[in-house]
Amino acid sequence: MTTVTEAAARPAPQQRGGIAQSVGDSLVVAKRNLIRMTRIPEMVIFGLIQPVMFVVLFSYVFGGSMVVDGSTSPQEYREFLMAGIFAQTVTFATAGAGAGIADDMHKGLIDRFRSLPMARGAVLTGRTLADLVQTALTLVVLAAVALLVGWRIHEGVPKAIGAFGLLLLLGYAFSWIGALIGLSVRTPEAATSGGLIWLFPVTFISNAFVPTEGMTPWIRHIAEWNPFSATVQACRELFGNPGVVDSPAWPMRHPVWASILFSLVILVVFRTLSVRKYRSATA
Repeated sequence: MTTVTEAAARPAPQQRGGIAQSVGDSLVVAKRNLIRMTRIPEMVIFGLIQPVMFVVLFSYVFGGSMVVDGSTSPQEYREFLMAGIFAQTVTFATAGAGAGIADDMHKGLIDRFRSLPMARGAVLTGRTLADLVQTALTLVVLAAVALLVGWRIHEGVPKAIGAFGLLLLLGYAFSWIGALIGLSVRTPEAATSGGLIWLFPVTFISNAFVPTEGMTPWIRHIAEWNPFSATVQACRELFGNPGVVDSPAWPMRHPVWASILFSLVILVVFRTLSVRKYRSATA
């Protein structure tokens, strides 16, 4: 009788608001994924090796054979190249995000999360935030390697920080595409393949590795309106690196604003689709 009375007298726990609950649940899931990454260090190590290899191979294999701003100087090409490598690195993390979510789906973890009183979308938001942290660490290492091979910034540290911010925004937006792919396939292997297939044309039909002036006109038009190209061009401007072209295409004339706009549109659209898919997906 006393137990019942005490239980009745105990105040009911206060319910958190929608936004507070969503933020809190997302951070809990993000922490869970970050702890998991520290327990599997080879995931981080292999994630660092690939972009470093791209920097070294592209710098020394293609440097001296590419014409950038009328020059074939290897140094010019290295500075031109790095914005493209940075952008490629943050977007290729999409495949890992999709594979991680597909793995959670395959193991039934998503179903367990859905059975808990968690905010809708918190599982996906937490996962993408953890991937964003890993991507930021990768960019730090990659920037250090780039400095060793001769890359430099010429517009000051504040603008360089802004450029890295644009890169992380693009990577975060693309990670939601990976989340949707991960929720839509049956195995992590399929998510990895599906996450890479579409990334190759996006990154190579762009201004990342070669100037767009020498492209076939219709290919150049696609490349200059590619959201990936807008971020690369914005980074070159903010870093003060060569390769800033005079093009009539709006994204090339206003690359910073174009990069922000494209990234936000991708983020809103694919987050909405991913959360909707999450509600109905089954392992």
